[in-house]
Amino acid sequence: MKILHVDKNHPLIIAQFAELGFQNDEDYTSSKQEIEQKINRYDGLIIRSRFSIDNEFLKKATNLKFIGRLGAGLENIDVRHAEANGIFLAAAPEGNRNAVGEHALGMLLSLFNNLNKADREVRSGKWDREGNRGVELEGKIIGIIGYGNMGKAFAKKLRGFDVDEVICYDIKGGVGDENARQVGIMELQSRIDVLSLHVPQTERTIAMIDTEFIHNFRNPFWLLNTARGKCVVTEDLVAALKSGKILGAGLDVLEYEKSSFENMFTDGNLPEAFYYLIKADNVILSPHVAGWTVESLEKLAQTIVNKIKAEFY
Repeated sequence: MKILHVDKNHPLIIAQFAELGFQNDEDYTSSKQEIEQKINRYDGLIIRSRFSIDNEFLKKATNLKFIGRLGAGLENIDVRHAEANGIFLAAAPEGNRNAVGEHALGMLLSLFNNLNKADREVRSGKWDREGNRGVELEGKIIGIIGYGNMGKAFAKKLRGFDVDEVICYDIKGGVGDENARQVGIMELQSRIDVLSLHVPQTERTIAMIDTEFIHNFRNPFWLLNTARGKCVVTEDLVAALKSGKILGAGLDVLEYEKSSFENMFTDGNLPEAFYYLIKADNVILSPHVAGWTVESLEKLAQTIVNKIKAEFY
């Protein structure tokens, strides 16, 4: 079988597929339209996020037997049409769940201890101890929405910090474990001090965190989002930060995240809400790198190889 790789990944994926007898072709520069013209010659496609695999693309992929996506989800693939055509789909949330869990924890500890703000101030010659007095994680109630691979990894990292409790909400029942007790959304909103999002991007989760949702929380809380940017309505988040209903936010993903992200700065088209975020001391931002570590690069590739090998050998 022939595999087309359209995103660069850890070299083990090429080497191990070759050992299985696959022919590996690499094309990291052609446009989506150019790839469409030759995709019918391939049995497998390995992609990360370079372009979407929509129904029109799939119509041209007449011989495609599998798609491997080196990421946590399949949101850039038309799953319904792919599965209807008998195409095996493999994502790799197991490959970067540890990295996401560590990143979320790092953001939370940085927020609680004002580390980014304090670092900037010390570098500029300001020594303000009282203004950077921290908050301890011990005794807090942590809420997790989305208790799959990523949510479970984050909950596991919280063991040993003497938090009061970790609770989780998920549309699937029976997902709680020794690290988090599954609850209904009303209990979660009535009790937590910290909310961490670990959901995929779906019709149900897009714009999930809006003014109404935030208003239903009994107490002010801290927000972490290492999931998908479109799950949070940025204008509503900023309003909650201004009012104090949200005490601070760690955002690895943004509603505005797209290939033209840098152009917002060079063209002077920064949305007002995003301008507030980049100026706020109680907000930490990172460029969608929660699952982006040296180790996860290898783990993601190995996970995809293992799943395709199990399906076809």
